[in-house]
Amino acid sequence: MSEIESNVEESRVFPPAASFTAQANVPGMDAYLALCDDAKNDEQGFWTRLARQQLQWHKPFTKGLDESNAPFYTWFADGELNVSYNCLDVHLTNGNADKTAIIFESDDGVSTRVSYREMHQKVCQFANGLRSIGINKGDRVVIYMPMSVEGVAAMQACARIGAIHSVVFGGFSAKSLHERIIDAGAVAVITSDYQVRGGKQLPLKAIVDEALGLGGCDSIKNVVVYKRTGGTINWNGHDKWLHELLQGQPVQCEPEWVSAEHPLFILYTSGSTGKPKGVQHCSGGYLLWAKQTMQWVFDLKPSDVFWCTADIGWVTGHSYIAYGPLAAGATQIVFEGIPTYPNAARFWSTIEKHKTTIFYTAPTAIRSLIKAAEGDPAVHPDKYDLSTLRLLGSVGEPINPEAWMWYYKHIGHEKCPIVDTFWQTETGGIMMSPLPGATPLVPGSCTLPLPGIASAIVDETGHDLPNGHGGLLVVKRPWPSMIRTIWNDPERYKKSYFPEELGGNLYLAGDGSIRNPKTGYFTITGRIDDVLNISGHRLGTMEIESALVANPLVAEAAVVGRPDETTGEAICAFVVLKRSRPTGDEARQIATDLRNWVAKEIGPIAKPKEIRFGDNLPKTRSGKIMRRLLRIIAKGESVTQDISTLENPAILDQLKETL
Repeated sequence: MSEIESNVEESRVFPPAASFTAQANVPGMDAYLALCDDAKNDEQGFWTRLARQQLQWHKPFTKGLDESNAPFYTWFADGELNVSYNCLDVHLTNGNADKTAIIFESDDGVSTRVSYREMHQKVCQFANGLRSIGINKGDRVVIYMPMSVEGVAAMQACARIGAIHSVVFGGFSAKSLHERIIDAGAVAVITSDYQVRGGKQLPLKAIVDEALGLGGCDSIKNVVVYKRTGGTINWNGHDKWLHELLQGQPVQCEPEWVSAEHPLFILYTSGSTGKPKGVQHCSGGYLLWAKQTMQWVFDLKPSDVFWCTADIGWVTGHSYIAYGPLAAGATQIVFEGIPTYPNAARFWSTIEKHKTTIFYTAPTAIRSLIKAAEGDPAVHPDKYDLSTLRLLGSVGEPINPEAWMWYYKHIGHEKCPIVDTFWQTETGGIMMSPLPGATPLVPGSCTLPLPGIASAIVDETGHDLPNGHGGLLVVKRPWPSMIRTIWNDPERYKKSYFPEELGGNLYLAGDGSIRNPKTGYFTITGRIDDVLNISGHRLGTMEIESALVANPLVAEAAVVGRPDETTGEAICAFVVLKRSRPTGDEARQIATDLRNWVAKEIGPIAKPKEIRFGDNLPKTRSGKIMRRLLRIIAKGESVTQDISTLENPAILDQLKETL
């Protein structure tokens, strides 16, 4: 394999403060290395001990890992438990019953607090309501809900009765929802009349009606509707109001005890073929890792106020809103709104208001808020009291070093460690991250694997590469929270994640990575399909994006490749400046300056052949950049795919304009 080249060396290092290490759940590098050695020397003992410590088992398991049917691995399979019981009932008797479980911050700024006792009652009534309409263990339920206490309760209620939920992000179109309902064979949809985001009411029930109207959804027997706004909706024979369904339901509900391997949820992720892949996660191993990583990575303490800004429609909202924080007994913020409403200081004012101590958000959000703060002093985080923060986190994509430094300085005031977390829908929980009381931080690096996670970098034949040589990121040993299969498509699971060309026994993450020759730290260089081959040189898009964003003019950048007769592939960069979008001669001059800047930062080989400017980048409503669209635009092809999840579809016309 021609390895992925990396020409950026990050020399800034931030060791953990002695005061943080002294109180940390993993206090120092020696403690981290001891856990890693333990996992390596006694894999079964390490994981079975954690599973017994962290989870309440209705029927104890007798075996940890079973790899007799690899790569369909199972963990703790003969044990029985219930996920909802482990998230709620355990807190009724351990002193947490009256502790706040959720602080709900609505779009318009009204806050509601829900205790563990109240959450338990709400979930039990919800679960009894679902049972009353014939939903049982193993049935699939699609949840198409706004960010709300009810959304989390819907997930927990499904878990309580052994139903398998599939949450569909509230920004997805009727067509996307339709595909997922059919693939999962769902018996019910739980939705809302409307969702409220950025001061606007956006229909959800109408989109469910449209999806079901596309045909082939005969498996759906009920649509349960949460009344969020009371706005006008159509009403059909199978529709039921949530509040009516819950009326008179008992506040106790005997949990359905299930095998640790019983599917907890299916979460659809876009596949390279365009057909969504239903990633299937189990109950026991998944919950174990969600809870354990809360304690290791987020250093959770009983007094913390934890805020993960993700949506429950994504895996981050499953692991670090709906399950991990509740299992760990945390107080957490659930946020309905968007970071820019009523203005771009919403995150900072909410942190101040609720005295947030741990803040976990996406690099895309950070970069867009840098642009806002530098354009308008009134929304700059320096205007807000962020002194309660003690830990920051980053999730969703690699964070470029300059955004990391801004986050560290302006949000953490140079006293909060940043846990730059690498993981995926398929991994169930965080795989690589600094441990805040142990790991010296390097901007832009997710540093080292968590104890028990056997990350490595290999070439295209599965052979290990030495540190300093970029290649494919793999995981060499199974771990409890890993994907179990692709729903209804085991062959695709094997082909996608355990390809024969790597020997069939290495989990292929789909990302390129490189390890620092001195520290062994991992840096993600971008998706394998985001590796550009320029005149025989393989360059990761992330590196070029980081170089562009390091320029003081640039707020955001996304880099893709397009075919080029001379170089094989040419680099096309889409750039958002911290000022208004330039045009004409000015745009051409700035593009020339940026090309020269990249040449200086990385080398002439990395100079973008083409730079296009936009007011923004095409993003889903969760903030993910839709790079597939950018590739289509870069090639000059017309966009035919569904763009209903785009925050601002009009941006595509700007980005089609060449200089």
